[in-house]
Amino acid sequence: MRLHFFTVRDIEDYHNSYKHSNEARNLIKKTTAQTVEEFDQEFFSNFILNAYHLPKDVFESPIYGETGIEGLRLDFNFGLRLDIPEGDFRVRISDFNSGQIFFDRYISGGRLLSAEQYFVRWHVEVFLDDKEVFSHTFNPEGQQVIIGLKISALGDMIAFLPYLREFKKIHRCNLSVCTDGSFRELIAHLYPEINLIDEMHFEAYATYYPLMTLSALPFMPTDYRNVSMLRVGGVLLGINYLPPKATFKPTEPPITDAPYVCIGVQSAVNRKCWLYPGGWDILVDYLKSLGYRVFCIDKNAKEENDNLTICKPEGAEDFTGNRPLLERANMLYHAEFFIGLGSGLSWLADAVNCPVVMICGFSQDWSEFYTPYRVANRKVCNGCFNDIRVVYAGDFCPYHKDTPRALECQKMISPHMVIEAIERLIVDKNLTPPALNT
Repeated sequence: MRLHFFTVRDIEDYHNSYKHSNEARNLIKKTTAQTVEEFDQEFFSNFILNAYHLPKDVFESPIYGETGIEGLRLDFNFGLRLDIPEGDFRVRISDFNSGQIFFDRYISGGRLLSAEQYFVRWHVEVFLDDKEVFSHTFNPEGQQVIIGLKISALGDMIAFLPYLREFKKIHRCNLSVCTDGSFRELIAHLYPEINLIDEMHFEAYATYYPLMTLSALPFMPTDYRNVSMLRVGGVLLGINYLPPKATFKPTEPPITDAPYVCIGVQSAVNRKCWLYPGGWDILVDYLKSLGYRVFCIDKNAKEENDNLTICKPEGAEDFTGNRPLLERANMLYHAEFFIGLGSGLSWLADAVNCPVVMICGFSQDWSEFYTPYRVANRKVCNGCFNDIRVVYAGDFCPYHKDTPRALECQKMISPHMVIEAIERLIVDKNLTPPALNT
């Protein structure tokens, strides 16, 4: 089968991005392409498959959407896919909303595929001998749509969830979601109207595979470092506002009658952790002096990566372990507040309306959800997670690696700064610490 990729973005945008792409540089070394267009086609095929870890035959899987014309079939599974029979066919593909034309060429035989995988209100027109024989505008109303959430980061997943319900509401489609087992119980509890399935298939009207990666093209229309994580789902699914999050209802009573505070000191990469020497121990002692029990709810009591070792504070009670997310959600719901990082447990706490003190200087204030109790030192190097001049994910410390200033964004946040945020929270939420309850 002859495959031909077209792009929503001008192809020159991709050519400009090749010099920043390791995938493109590696392909240049071994390609047999004779022309720039042949290289583009080879690049899209390899790059998309590798990014999603999919078998090569996914591009050639059957298209079930009939058009009434023999051999002409259309669906929106893994982007737009259009089978074209042999003949003097002209195909024009555009954005129905803006009128922007992405593809307008004569083509005979083969399969036309979009490189971009995010939401577009496609408009497809097919002409034979200069007479229009078929047209279709993307309309999933009453159709089956599947979203494959292969998102491993808890925060990314929670930020994305409200857009699933909103997509179903806007388009009135039969939405199913395929996701990892560790998230299913929490999603089912927060969004019971969403149908969860075990496997993806291409018999649907449309499928989407949201992917958050530094290689924005062709997976996102903009660099995700320029977008709040709260808005990434909307960018990918074509929703231009912030939908309401679900209301969490606890499934278990509090594990204790004593007032407690939850903390999360770990992150997927330790460079995101709070690195002030002894900071967590100072903070735990302060919380206990107020009469609070302090529960550490990280997955691991000890985490070693980035040549850093982060351990559970000695004075905190050990609630670490690979526990179900719904159990964690219940603990957070009943907690007085949560103290954590710019990581998944902070997102989970916010999802259940537990007040969050977020210790985070590596990203900008707008990058995560809003909390008035965010603590960062903006008087040192900071916010490189959202700095498009560097690749935070690939660099230990983009500007100061191997210098005394390395990771100063997370080292130079003092316990005093965090305690000030906690004191404001206690006043704002009208809390009475047990030690003061006389």
